[in-house]
Parts: sequence; structure tokens; C-alpha cells
Amino acid sequence: MGPRAAPLLPLLLALLGRPEPGRAEGCDLQPVAVQPPIALSYATSTVPRGCVSSSSLRTGHEVHVLSVEWSKASSSPLKVSVVPRAGDCTRSVVLILVCSRCSATITSPCPDLLIRTDARLDTGITSATAVSTSEGPLLAWARDAYGGITSYSELRDPRWVQLRLGEDPASPPDCIPQERFDATLHLETEVFFHGMKGCSRGDTQSTRAAHIIRLQPEPSFPITEVNLILSCPERAVSNQILILQSRANITWSLSVNNCHIQFLVSGSYRIAPISSLLLPGELLPDSERGLIAKAFEKNYSIIASYSTIPASTRVSLEIQDHEEVRRVPVTPTAPSPTTYSLPHVLLLMLQPWKCTDETMEIVIARSHLEPIKDVVNITLRDISCQAEKNATHFMLRTPLSHCGTSLEGWEHAKNELILNLAKGAVLRSVRVAFQCKIPRELFLRLFPTAAFEAPQTELEVNKEAFVQASMRWEDHPADLQLKECWLAAPGRDPVLLVQGGEARSAGVAVLQGPPSARGRKVWRFRFTYVVPEGGRVPFSATLKCKAGLQNNTIFEKVLEVTVKDGWRLTNNRGLGLAAVLGITFGAFLIGALLTAGLWYIYSHTRPISKLQPVSSRAPASESSSTNHSIGSTQSTPCSTSSMA
Repeated sequence: MGPRAAPLLPLLLALLGRPEPGRAEGCDLQPVAVQPPIALSYATSTVPRGCVSSSSLRTGHEVHVLSVEWSKASSSPLKVSVVPRAGDCTRSVVLILVCSRCSATITSPCPDLLIRTDARLDTGITSATAVSTSEGPLLAWARDAYGGITSYSELRDPRWVQLRLGEDPASPPDCIPQERFDATLHLETEVFFHGMKGCSRGDTQSTRAAHIIRLQPEPSFPITEVNLILSCPERAVSNQILILQSRANITWSLSVNNCHIQFLVSGSYRIAPISSLLLPGELLPDSERGLIAKAFEKNYSIIASYSTIPASTRVSLEIQDHEEVRRVPVTPTAPSPTTYSLPHVLLLMLQPWKCTDETMEIVIARSHLEPIKDVVNITLRDISCQAEKNATHFMLRTPLSHCGTSLEGWEHAKNELILNLAKGAVLRSVRVAFQCKIPRELFLRLFPTAAFEAPQTELEVNKEAFVQASMRWEDHPADLQLKECWLAAPGRDPVLLVQGGEARSAGVAVLQGPPSARGRKVWRFRFTYVVPEGGRVPFSATLKCKAGLQNNTIFEKVLEVTVKDGWRLTNNRGLGLAAVLGITFGAFLIGALLTAGLWYIYSHTRPISKLQPVSSRAPASESSSTNHSIGSTQSTPCSTSSMA
């Protein structure tokens, strides 16, 4: 190996170690040859070949030519609608329809429509005029027969066609077919898609299947909304997911008929018959392997169908049931879902559950449940686990070991949401089974006490804090180790708390964690956050921990906390004893002076009448009267002698 080849080795190893392709390996998409799992069609005005011309203006007819090809035999008649552009039929119209070995239904308000076709019409009569099926002879025959051609469109696997009449003098003088012709001005069609592919993991035993539709963007045809009509068989199953990938600025409007299916959607979306509430989607990979890896990540090991279609404003999808006689579907009309199908559709769409390595949390906005109405309460499989409710939300949080939750392969937690609905005096329950993914990541929690209950994000100065790091790693849990933990605050150097399972700073102690169970490892330690004397207490701090495997795979978690400036020791920056005594004496002195001032003001502002002295000598009559009154109350002889 030459000296320049050495740097390629790390690059090759890095490419081989990339996680996403590895997740998609073992599933090579192959064309679905027989029994396609879905019937998919989409509306478009782009035809494989087509043209327009103004040559028919010199004649007495509009002449429109439709040439239909089929990838496989169609069991339902082709519907062709011919409509005038201005609302009236001012010129005679000739429709030449080439559709060998097919039946067709042609409707039009124009009474002078002349049809030339080799298809079997719904009346059971085939046109007596034979037309050529190949492009060149067909167009030559139309020019010779009618003197000109208004439009020519080649169609493949159409479900229906709408032809809009009208001629444009600005069109080219001759109709010369072009590839991928834009026929927007005069034609719209819905065509079946037969290019779907599928695959599954070789070692999978699961029946969970994913359907993926990837919408190819077309700069010449920008769209902002896609209407998708989804229909499922009567014996619908709930172990399927529909992944809709498009540009992030597209809104999907979903009409669902008899489907208990989960959704994973790019951009935003709504369930049209249920609610106009717009729900946020998520950013999906823009590649085949990335979308397959996303399905595997959601625990769907079978890619039942993978379809890439052009940008379209209307898509129809019917999930087939192979145990029934297959039929080509008609365009479904989605009825309003029943009271008992609504919870399945809404909850599988909202997916309000979230799992950590030790808890399951469910939060449902009450506004999202408005289409259901009459929701009294919500519980899990164990009905003693009832969600709390307030004016805006239903909320429930429980350990993974409680409330009837079962763990599947340490990657998913399964349970049921039970919605109790009240209809008058009748109380009924609707069960919606679900599973949430347990993330394979490092979790970091801060607790105020050694009981490790009620985690918080508040760190108090000069008070012990307790940290728990945990992670599920079912493959080889013994290989998973806590590498290090740091505490960083703005304006201060980071402090290494723990490294290699040992304390690295003063005030830090490694604690004994609970025993590992079901592939979950837990590490615990405590520390005291001390601010140096004269130092400034920060508003926030960052706790960062790393766990890793022996192969140098590192998992990192960062926890942002707020710092609380609580009571601190006297040798720290704060009020000492002298300051406290000084403030107390000052408050007393101010109070005394204020009291004296108020008394002085009161004593010098009383009314003058209250300041006049009382006379020591009373008038004679008043004195006599007074003496008589006083004497009259005496019964002793002395009193009588005095009066005399």
C-alpha cells in the first residue's frame, strides 16, 4: 500500500460505522410483482407525451386525441368527462379515444360531441370507426379526417380524465408531441401508480408494516397543500404506519376512512373530517435509505410499500386486504368517523405519549379532544392510573413498571389508553392500544434529597444536590460506564465532579446506585455547589455527563439548571452579625424618634377649648345647689346640722 493510501483507512472505517445506513441494511427494495399491498393514484396534468396546436381553428371542429396505455388490465371503466371551458358549447367537438381492450364512460354537456374510439362504451356499443393505435399514424389520420388537431395527450394507467374544451390562437401551428408535456390548460387526470417497491428485514418475525410515500418536488409545479384520501379494508389492523415525506412547507389534509393507522408526516397536517386543527409534523430524511431507517427506528420491520410520485395536490390510497378478493377501488368518499373510531384516529395521530428510561408521560390538550366530546376521564390499562385534568390538559406520569405497562425488547413500552365517554346516563369506554419508544440515550436528573424523588432543575448554593445518570443498553449493559460529569457556570472555570466512577472535587461523593435491571444502568453521586467568598452567584449553570462503551462510543447529556441564592454561611459573601445588630439598633432608634415626633405634633395641635383650666370657685346658686344635692344624699345628723 502506498504512502498516500494510509489516510483512506480512517475514512473507510468512518463510512462503515455511520449509523443510518446500518439501520437500513438488510432491506433492499424490490418491485412488488404480485398482490400489491396498496392501490395508489394521484392527480396530475403532466402527460408522458402531448402537444397542442391552432390548426383546428381553420376547421369546423375542435379535435382532441387521447391515447391510453395500460401497465396491467383495468377492471373498472375509464371515466372521461368533456367540459366546455366557458360553460357553453359553441363549436362541434370531436373526441378520438384510443383505449384498446378497455371500457369507458364518457360524459359531456355538449350535445354535438362526436366520439371516435376503439373502447367499449358503457352502452355496450363500440364505435364503428377504426383508429390506429400508434402515435404517428393516429395523428396523420386525425389531420386527414378533420383538417387539424387541437390537442393530443398520451395517458398511462388513468383512473379518470377531465378534458377542458377550448382553442388558443397562440398555440403552435402544428401539433408536435413532446416528452412530459404540461397539459394544465386543457386536461387533468388521476393515474394509478404501479412502481411501488417493498422489503423486510431478513431476521424479522414482526408483522408491523410501513407504507412510505415520497412526494418529489417539481419547481415548475409548486404546491402548498396535498389532499390525501386514505381507505382501509373492513378488517382494519392497527400495526401499520403511513410515512408521508415532502417539503417542509407543504400541508397534508388527510381524509381517513376506517383506518386505525399511525402517521409520520413532513410539514404540517390535519385530519379533515375530524378537525381543522393543524398539527406539526417532523423533518423526515430526504432519501430512500433514510426513510427506511426511520421506519425501522419506529419498530416497523416490513416496508410493505415504498412509492415515489410526482408533486400532486390530490392523492388516493387504499390499503388492500389480501385475504379478500382484490378489486381496483373507486375514488373513496370518506364518511364522518363514528364516535368510537375517532379516539383511535386522533390518538394514533397525536401520539401524546413519551417515554424515558424509567417513566411514561402522557399529555393531551383538551382542545384536541373536542371532536370526540363527552370525555369524562382517561386512564391506562390499570384503571387506578387516572390522568389528572385541568382546564386545558389531561396529564399522567407513571413509572414503566406500573399501570400495566409491558416492555417489549427493552425498546418499547406497551399500554392502553382508556377513554371513558358519557352519553347521557350511559358511560362507555374506548380502548386505544399504543406503544412508545424508549430512547437509547443518556438521561440526567437533579434531585433535592437522597430519596431521588421529584426531579428538579434548581440548584441551591451551599446545599447538597443529588445527581442521577441512567441509560438503557440491552445489548451489553456491563460495557456501559459513566465516564465523567462536569459542572460549568458563566464566568467560572468548569469543575470536574466525577470521572471513572470516582469523585474528583471537594464536596463530591459517589453513591451506591440501585441494581441494574432489564438492561438499565444507574449512576448516582452528590455534591455541594459553593460560591467563593466575594464571588458572584450566577443565574444558571450546566451539568454535563458522558457515558461510553468499550468501543469508544460516547453518549452525552446536558442539563441546564437555575441557581438559587439561598441562606449561606457567615464567612461567605453576605450579612454578618455586626451588620444584623446595626440594622436592628437603627430600626429601633428610627422607631423611637418617629414616636416622639408624633407625640410632639399631637400635643401642640389639640383644640384650644380642651386646654382651658377649670374654675376653683363656683357661683353661689350653683354651690348651694351642689351642696343641697350632696347633702340630700347624706342621712347622718352631721349633714342635717350643717344645713341648718
